[in-house]
Amino acid sequence: MGIALRTALRAAAAVAISIAAAGLAPAQGQHLTALCSTDQSWCELAAREFQAATGIRVLQVRKATGEALAQLRAEAANPKTDLWWGGTGDPYLQAAEAGLLEPYRPAYLNELHGWSVRQYAMSGNMVGGFYTSAIGFGWNEDVLRKKRLPAPRCWSDLIDPKYKGEIETSHPSSSGTGYTILAGLVQMMGEDAAFDYLKKLHRNVTQYTRSGTAQAKSVAKGEVGIGVSFIFGFENERQQGFTMVRSAAPCEGTSYEIGGIALVKGARNRDAALRYYDWLMSPAGQQIGARANSLQVPANKTFKPDPRIPGVDAVRLIKYDFEKYGKAAERRRLIERWQREVESLPR
Repeated sequence: MGIALRTALRAAAAVAISIAAAGLAPAQGQHLTALCSTDQSWCELAAREFQAATGIRVLQVRKATGEALAQLRAEAANPKTDLWWGGTGDPYLQAAEAGLLEPYRPAYLNELHGWSVRQYAMSGNMVGGFYTSAIGFGWNEDVLRKKRLPAPRCWSDLIDPKYKGEIETSHPSSSGTGYTILAGLVQMMGEDAAFDYLKKLHRNVTQYTRSGTAQAKSVAKGEVGIGVSFIFGFENERQQGFTMVRSAAPCEGTSYEIGGIALVKGARNRDAALRYYDWLMSPAGQQIGARANSLQVPANKTFKPDPRIPGVDAVRLIKYDFEKYGKAAERRRLIERWQREVESLPR
């Protein structure tokens, strides 16, 4: 048997397994429209494999959570999106508050971790917990060594003037990651102290990116010495061969995300969207993340996750108030204050 034939047979077997694992049967002619806010590689592989497994065509666009929420608001009177998945959960809670999502309580809740189930309860079943991961630092050891800079270990390290121009993070308005950082610091330090800290940090930031997933690649390429984002992104780059990349959770404690998944209210292709939803939450769909080198902790607890995924058990997590900081008014207030008091300052 030739190599090409063996490869084709293995691919066919993988599709058959994913069909059986998610309880799906082919359904030619159906389609759905989705927004995906996790890593591009996961977005693309999930859509491709679901389509191969079911015959349902997935029309999907990758957008940061803040941008995805803005799109759903703009489409509210005439929804064009059926399903939204991946990315930090706070914008999902804001979409639920605004009446943009439809309740859905899966029959398989007992197969999910408690933190995932709590998102359903908190949102009236409009938002599910898709994965979790913690905020931390990543750095390029080669870049820091050449500049004779130590690696940061604590939030307090990042405001040292020696790191001026060396730090990249994301914009809290467009990026759910950026908002998770902002809201987490407010909860950990107190609001006024957090904003004093952010003003000092601003002097050292080289840029605020629209996406919260950009920092890991910037650090890996040596374009910046230090990134502030989710730890899994930096760990992924290291495992992909960028051995100079290191990461750590802040010594004082840190915030974390519970990624979201939701059915959009008024979905035109509801049945197909629900099949994609259920598949994404099944072992077959949840395993796609690690296969796409996106190393968040999956919500489904009925399978053994990839050993490369950095756990959160050893991380000092704050008691993040998803209900309060998931409110649209609170998000808007904090971002407006950040824009007024921090972003407007010279660097």
